[in-house]
Amino acid sequence: MAIFSVYVVNKAGGLIYQWDSYSPRAEAEKTFSYPLDLLLKLHDERVLVAFGQRDGIRVGHAVLAINGMDVNGKYTADGKEVLEYLGNSANYPVSIRFGRPRLTSNEKLMLASMFHSLFAIGSQLSPEQGSSGIEMLETDTFKLHCFQTLTGIKFVVLADPRQAGIDSLLRKIYEIYSDFALKNPFYSLEMPISWGPNPGPCTC
Repeated sequence: MAIFSVYVVNKAGGLIYQWDSYSPRAEAEKTFSYPLDLLLKLHDERVLVAFGQRDGIRVGHAVLAINGMDVNGKYTADGKEVLEYLGNSANYPVSIRFGRPRLTSNEKLMLASMFHSLFAIGSQLSPEQGSSGIEMLETDTFKLHCFQTLTGIKFVVLADPRQAGIDSLLRKIYEIYSDFALKNPFYSLEMPISWGPNPGPCTC
């Protein structure tokens, strides 16, 4: 059981804060010899598996790291182009880690805005006035929980479907937001919050 992501969305649908916890179980690492027996393609500035499922590697998975070095889009951390590097037999054997493509900052902003719109639609579809809007969405792999404050700020948590205590967690996050953001004289209301380059694991 786990908490996957936390989103804080302002009343206009803008993303104030976002935190991710990537689960290693969704990733697969394998050492390959030349030639690579997977077909890779470039899509949306990411290198994805287009053909050849094996050993936990699935079509649609992205290349996340090569020889322990993280991949950022189509380039390795030291600036090498992934497809060009993997096309060179001199670089083998090579260890590649695959996993679900990680969302870019722009995609996170877009998803926050889309959820804000869905929340408003849910409120309007209610047969009764004063609907609280979407409080939970459930899929086979995660549940989305939402808590909206009286001022319209939404706190959204994506968690394992079996995870308990999410309501308490949402209110705890709201409490932390109130104490550390709203009481900060230098913070502008509804503007993005930055906790620094490495906020560390969530201890809520």
